[in-house]
Amino acid sequence: MADLPMADRHETTLPEDPPEVQAALAGARATAPSLRRDALAAVVADHPACVAAWAALAAHGRDPIERYAYARVGYHRGLDALRGAGWGGRGYVRWSVPANRAFLICLGRLRAAAAEIGEEPEVARITTFLTELDPDWDDRNLAG
Repeated sequence: MADLPMADRHETTLPEDPPEVQAALAGARATAPSLRRDALAAVVADHPACVAAWAALAAHGRDPIERYAYARVGYHRGLDALRGAGWGGRGYVRWSVPANRAFLICLGRLRAAAAEIGEEPEVARITTFLTELDPDWDDRNLAG
């Protein structure tokens, strides 16, 4: 991506999930840890466009490949949502906007899973992409 002056780079904000999807996801997150993965998978099955559900499921994959797959689907669903919100492949998607966090979490979890499976070129690409999307990106964002 060519360097553009800051003034020439727009910011994109993803839409929030509908209240019923947010409630379903909150309920799944509140499920007992031993049942949480399946509860999150049920939310994804009912709401496959919900990037936040994919992001949550990516944290509960049983192994690196499963975590990678969930994060990759969430990342692609997030790209679809970004394009729907007017993002044309460049511009900022900032962590400081709460509605953008699920997409950035998917991207961060995809990077982590890629590292787990030794996909170092992808780790480097994602690292660059995260800082292009949000120059203030901090990996501590993913700690929560």
